[in-house]
Amino acid sequence: MSSHKWTALVVDDEALARRNVQLALAEHPQWHGAELCASAAEARVAMAQREFDLLLLDIQMPRQNGLSFAAELCAGAKPPLMVFVTAYDEHALAAFDVFALDYLLKPFDDLRFAAMLVRVEQVLKLKQGAAYAQAMGGFLHEQRSLAAGEACPTLDFLSVRSVGLLERIAVADIEWISAAGNYVELHLRAADGSSQKPRVVLHRATLSALEQRLPSRQFMRVHRTVLLRPEAVLSLEVSGDACYEATLRSADKVPVSERYVKQVRALFA
Repeated sequence: MSSHKWTALVVDDEALARRNVQLALAEHPQWHGAELCASAAEARVAMAQREFDLLLLDIQMPRQNGLSFAAELCAGAKPPLMVFVTAYDEHALAAFDVFALDYLLKPFDDLRFAAMLVRVEQVLKLKQGAAYAQAMGGFLHEQRSLAAGEACPTLDFLSVRSVGLLERIAVADIEWISAAGNYVELHLRAADGSSQKPRVVLHRATLSALEQRLPSRQFMRVHRTVLLRPEAVLSLEVSGDACYEATLRSADKVPVSERYVKQVRALFA
């Protein structure tokens, strides 16, 4: 086992909550004793003095809440890994909007806390590699641009992050894209002659923001939840009253709304 010890910063306005997280972390010898802060302002000072591998952050705090502080950190050059530890589950989606790695509900048990640390350590070990740093830099730049709605160059690749993995997905390999809340599902084309089913990859971005960054004329919107490649459409049929459905080369069936059906029909002209 590596002798390296990771460092953590606990930010919570409740002293008992800070102490509980500190005690939980003390059960894991690969982690150095946690530093404790009662507010975002205190944490900002602590982080200016040293780097931390992990930020364990409460959400409901006075003056500046955890989500706002996390968004501020994400705008920086080297944001730390962040895990929210909170009593309120309604903030889960917003937490992942600021790229939190995990979301613990108080009171958490030892097994759940240990599982969270395993995820964190997997990513930290990857961060030691130059390839991860380069990919993460591209990922953060892409995500900040999407969130800000900046007029950035079109994307040839998407940097997709999941637990312990950063993957570059070529836009050319995407057949269609569907909205999934604060995420999109990237439906990849199967390799020519391959018997494998096409992959579906979850990516943290909104459909409308991603649409602005895709190469022009390569994708068309056919529904409020669907973008697809025009050449992928094989057929169009009526599926109900003012409802339509397109069948793609992959055999996937996607909805087509009445608003866009004229453009889809034009593909067969």
